[in-house]
Amino acid sequence: MSQGAVLTRDKELDPVLDPVWQIEVDRATRAEWSSMLDLFDDANIYQTWSYGAVRWGRKNLSHLVLKHNGEVAGMAQIRIIRPTRFNFGMAYLRWGPLCHRRGRELDAEAASYMARALQEEYVSKRGLLLQILPNVFVGSPRAETFQSAFSRFTQEPRTSANTYRTFVLDLAPSIEELRRNLDKKWRNQLTRSEKNGLKIVTGNATDEYRTFCQMYAQMRKRKAFETTVDVEEFRRLQEDLPEPHRMRVLICEQDGLPVAGLVASAMGNSAIYLLGATSDDGLEAKGAYLLQWTLIQWLKESGFQWYDLGGINPEGNPGVYLFKRGLSGNDASQLTPLVACDNLVSSTVVKASLAVQHAMRSLGALHLGRALRSAG
Repeated sequence: MSQGAVLTRDKELDPVLDPVWQIEVDRATRAEWSSMLDLFDDANIYQTWSYGAVRWGRKNLSHLVLKHNGEVAGMAQIRIIRPTRFNFGMAYLRWGPLCHRRGRELDAEAASYMARALQEEYVSKRGLLLQILPNVFVGSPRAETFQSAFSRFTQEPRTSANTYRTFVLDLAPSIEELRRNLDKKWRNQLTRSEKNGLKIVTGNATDEYRTFCQMYAQMRKRKAFETTVDVEEFRRLQEDLPEPHRMRVLICEQDGLPVAGLVASAMGNSAIYLLGATSDDGLEAKGAYLLQWTLIQWLKESGFQWYDLGGINPEGNPGVYLFKRGLSGNDASQLTPLVACDNLVSSTVVKASLAVQHAMRSLGALHLGRALRSAG
């Protein structure tokens, strides 16, 4: 499909050409992409140009924009993985596509045309295996719309490796109700923290993030836990993001010393908790409780509708699970990845690489397997 081409419907489904839907592939500039993100309620940090460039490399990105009568109706940032110069590989879409315009209901037709555009561009034209990790939670009306729109895709069976489970806090109740809804023990700890003479400093500059990283390093040394989080990568991301899309950094101080920190992203109609840390000096201050509550108050005042508390693992990390559960959000799981592929070579190579990756993570023999390891 050429850049700026008119999107035609699949002739097997509908032989009629509909000229009111158009797609543009790799035509948007960085500034235009950032501006368009603000049009969508489902915008998120993983669909920012900066995230793609820092995480995957600019040359590995593709940007697709769907328009309806000239108005932007959907967008998707794709990572392209080609292990060789031959015509096979993988296209990966994380937390997209975006197709919920601000102030409107989710447009099922736009979702359907976006599904068709993605399949036509990356599967039919480029011969790639397309894997989509949608920002959609099981059982929601949004899930029904997406599952219908992407009905021609195969949904991966649910496993522990491909399931994102979290607590999602509905911010619609009043701030008084939100506080009453907190778990009793959590609320008591919050009250304790409010009596500890703590001060919250909020910002989105590198100085605040650098302070957070110092506490995070102390926490990692103290707890000696394994993690795939690269705080240095997040620093580069923070520097690269345009100011309105930067992550919000909250630092809790006691007697002028930083004792706890929180990093979150707030875009569209929701926020997501990304990172948290407590310093060696802050173990008794209960700063994590005050940080979360301060962020919730700000989100509520700023008109956000949802707060995603980040991944949970009740068995693997019960302490974090119990802390997040205390905020009384809804236990939710994302849809598992959606996959489409017409190219036997792409399908065989990618699936074999994923199998090797899952079974023998310590081995990086396959070039594509190494690339796929960082796909998230």
